[in-house]
Amino acid sequence: MNISIIGAGNIGATLARKLAAAGHRIRLANSRGPDSIQALASEVGATAVTREAAVQDADVIILAIPFDKHPMMTSLVNAAPAQAIIIDTSNYYPFRDGDIAALRNGQTESAWASEQLHRPVIKAWNAVLAATLAEKGQPAGQSGRLAIPVAGDDAQARAVAMSLVEATGFDAVDAGLLSDSWRQQPGTPAYCTELTKSALIAALQAADRHRAPHNRDALIKEFMSAGELTHEAIVARNRAVTA
Repeated sequence: MNISIIGAGNIGATLARKLAAAGHRIRLANSRGPDSIQALASEVGATAVTREAAVQDADVIILAIPFDKHPMMTSLVNAAPAQAIIIDTSNYYPFRDGDIAALRNGQTESAWASEQLHRPVIKAWNAVLAATLAEKGQPAGQSGRLAIPVAGDDAQARAVAMSLVEATGFDAVDAGLLSDSWRQQPGTPAYCTELTKSALIAALQAADRHRAPHNRDALIKEFMSAGELTHEAIVARNRAVTA
């Protein structure tokens, strides 16, 4: 497939590397232009392009951008083919993205993102730490393989996203519609807790919508005040606080 990734940070670059290795044609773009990511693109097996070029003839567009940048992506995304699948990897953190009243009042992050883009989105790769995505993928069928939730309203688009999650080395869990995607937002037991498929399914069901924002804010406050933490410590605290 022709897959375009907008955003060349840790998540975007890792997805580019893994999906290129799986045989997909990858175009990588960022806000600063292709010259700024030419070396990175060559290293991961992608082609560096402008954002405008990235959306042309794309089968899948993966947005690996900060959550508050969605309103700036509207015209860009709407220049993409009507059948292109839009996958959103982002998460909302008020301290970074500002207070968004609709989210404070209970709207799911993905529903808000879809409204800003004027296009339906699939939510995937948001509930995984960058180091987990880069280092802990395993071949299909391997014991202990970690899982990633995928939510979206279009069943066919959701299935495509799930196949791409599998290609990055993780079991894909069908997490239902966008209205259910709050179950994989920050502060829930499914978010960045490194679970196998069966455990992730249970975690999605155990999510508490009212507790999640409090958990999210408490965890980020703890992480920001704790200084340098190991990856294992972050996963452990996520598990402990959201259980």
